[in-house]
Amino acid sequence: MTGPRTAGARRPLRIAQVAPPLERVPPIGYGGTERVVDALVREFLARGHAVTTFASGDSACEGELVATVPRALWPAGIRDDPTAWFMATLLDVRDRAADFDVVHCHLDVRGAGVADLLPVPVVHTFHGRLDGPGLERVLPRMHGRLVAISGSQAASRPDTPWAAVVHNGLAFGPPPEADRGPDLAFVGRVDPAKGIVEAMEIAQRAGRRLRIAAKVGIRSWERAYDDEVFRPALRRAGGAVEYLGELTDPERDRLLAESFATVMPIAWPEPFGLAVIESLACGTPVVASALGALPEIVRDGVDGFLALGVDALAARVDDCDRLDRGAIARDVRDRFSAARMADGYEAVYRAAMGDPRS
Repeated sequence: MTGPRTAGARRPLRIAQVAPPLERVPPIGYGGTERVVDALVREFLARGHAVTTFASGDSACEGELVATVPRALWPAGIRDDPTAWFMATLLDVRDRAADFDVVHCHLDVRGAGVADLLPVPVVHTFHGRLDGPGLERVLPRMHGRLVAISGSQAASRPDTPWAAVVHNGLAFGPPPEADRGPDLAFVGRVDPAKGIVEAMEIAQRAGRRLRIAAKVGIRSWERAYDDEVFRPALRRAGGAVEYLGELTDPERDRLLAESFATVMPIAWPEPFGLAVIESLACGTPVVASALGALPEIVRDGVDGFLALGVDALAARVDDCDRLDRGAIARDVRDRFSAARMADGYEAVYRAAMGDPRS
């Protein structure tokens, strides 16, 4: 799918990708925004564009790297307020702005004022939830082209002048060669919004073991939830649940490929859900809450099943046996490829630059 699908005879662009300084690009383990940035960088370089990435100095992305911090903050154990590092990132971009045709900012609301600092067009992608307090005063007043990663995310702020909705995509490798087993999988964070304890309940009611690949965050409330809620639930589950910790990409893909289904009983309006398309790319159906962007990704009865509540989700697990795993893997690689994502953003870039053919 890689190639100059939209560029045609148009001149190559000089693109800046601005990543948060929290995780490296690409991340070694769990990390959503940084994986999307890496996929965009690789795809645009393959199309002949010049790409400069503003990210942590330990990043391994292709093209030119401008180190905004020596090492990504979270893996380095830095728990301080990162606002100053975000501001320093924006100033780094300002100092290089004349080198670019367009700047693509992935800093969410922390990048709110960057379009007012730069003499070139700015595109903002929002990767997080947008229903927090105060955002109703910020988003409608932001300059630049604002992009949502799902229709659900955009609908949560209908007063925002969205330029486009561009679903996330990934550069999928071939699915691992693995025999499907009877166990269920959960991939994500140790977070009440992700439904990790509910996933245990679903597996128990479906009569299946559950294997969990999840990251524990560094914030105090994440640590408290891990200590006070998740770990006790894990001990009560005994051998019915296996906790694997945070996995690398190949390890995670093998886990997904070996699983009967992936369960995602989220309790929040998930803006997208990379773990969903990763599971589908391995041919593994997803049984998930019908919330946020998940209905835009999971076609009910085709890629998995959507429902609300532990009982309703557990009742659909066995139905995954009748789904076509090969078709699931093939379809998601087209619907959510890095190439399709790059097509969407290249159109937004050229529109921001005033290209009448956009």
